[in-house]
Amino acid sequence: MLNNVILVGRLTSDPQIVEVENNKKVTSVVLAVNRNFKNTEGIYETDFIRCILWNSIAATTTEYCHVGDVIGVKGRLQSSKYTDENNKIHYITDVIAERVTFLSTNKKHEESAEWVKDELDKDFS
Repeated sequence: MLNNVILVGRLTSDPQIVEVENNKKVTSVVLAVNRNFKNTEGIYETDFIRCILWNSIAATTTEYCHVGDVIGVKGRLQSSKYTDENNKIHYITDVIAERVTFLSTNKKHEESAEWVKDELDKDFS
């Protein structure tokens, strides 16, 4: 069986590291990943995919990457579910990063941040 994911996208916010039990470090980042085809209106849509980074990958990414930077993530899908207060079941799928590659961390963060903000406004308004 095979469970591999490879993504290239822009960070939608600055990574924030959290220390959990047994001194493990974790951060979750959301990647804005453009689809490689246009919709019926001729626009490339963007998917926003949550990735979970652990320990040294989390620490290094938090130290060197900021909103708007382009990173590559190689990992695996992991799904979970929970039941809310109304007894409705919700399913969550995350990418668990096994490797992160920094592809463009030298850009002006203000310009990149504006691009991400524009994409978020476009998809959620």
